[in-house]
Amino acid sequence: MVKLVLLHKADSIYEDEPDVVYDFPRTYLRAMQEAVGDWIVYYEPVKAGPRGYFAVAKIDSVIPKPGAEGRFLALITPGTYLPFDSDVPRMRGGRPLERALCESDGSAKRGGAVQLAVRRLPEDEFARIVDLGLPQDLERLEAMRYEAENSGLAEEPMTFERPVLERLTRRPYRDVAFRRKVREAYDYRCAISGLRLRNGGGRPEVQAAHIRPVDQKGSDSVRNGLALSGTLHWMFDRGLISIAEDCETILVSRNKVPADVVDRLIRPDGKLLHPTDPRNRPHPENLRWHRENRFGQVMEGEPTLWDRL
Repeated sequence: MVKLVLLHKADSIYEDEPDVVYDFPRTYLRAMQEAVGDWIVYYEPVKAGPRGYFAVAKIDSVIPKPGAEGRFLALITPGTYLPFDSDVPRMRGGRPLERALCESDGSAKRGGAVQLAVRRLPEDEFARIVDLGLPQDLERLEAMRYEAENSGLAEEPMTFERPVLERLTRRPYRDVAFRRKVREAYDYRCAISGLRLRNGGGRPEVQAAHIRPVDQKGSDSVRNGLALSGTLHWMFDRGLISIAEDCETILVSRNKVPADVVDRLIRPDGKLLHPTDPRNRPHPENLRWHRENRFGQVMEGEPTLWDRL
């Protein structure tokens, strides 16, 4: 097995969906087959600014692309895709993070390897890129994010050094990474009520909801997430609300949700609030899954939250 860097562009003409599938030509078939069962890093070149490395995932299998001679699909292992907390620029301290992209004097190469859509990535370089994009102490950083600053007398907390792959597969760590990215994408505002609420300490009340649950092969991509208030998160998970095929209109199971609750919780125009960055908008397939598998379900034996509103 071998780790890779895969080039992905948001406006790509290929049928890429980073958390699901990667479309590539025969030129890269051998390298992709060698990477089956191993991890890859996604990289996006952006002329206006250094997007750089932005996520990790694991390749499950490689298959011929149906109806496209000479093209193949790398299928991503469900539950492995994870966006970086911060995008990692290709260059650091004036030197590329990939040795293969360096000249003998450490300067960046031009053309050639730089333009390859699939590049082999040594283990140490993979670990370094992941450490820069997904810090070891991300959970502690999130827990302390809104705490009042202390007097400075307390000792700096120790960070337990977890191996990179252990960190990438730990559900608590992934939940924190997902929550941070989704809430940031929606500017800490509920996508259905439109409200941005904070408690007395400044901590955002909005939560990060998976559209398609992880245990149903949903990913930790921001495109599989919605920022929702606690009550609306509860309603969404139980199929009392969903999003229509136009990816904007908020659907309500009105035979189960009182009208006054709808009036108080849903944006007046009945439309979903979208992230500013179109790359973070909910994927239509995830919304379709929710409509077909969650919306309108009856949750037996569970009390409602109406009396709390």
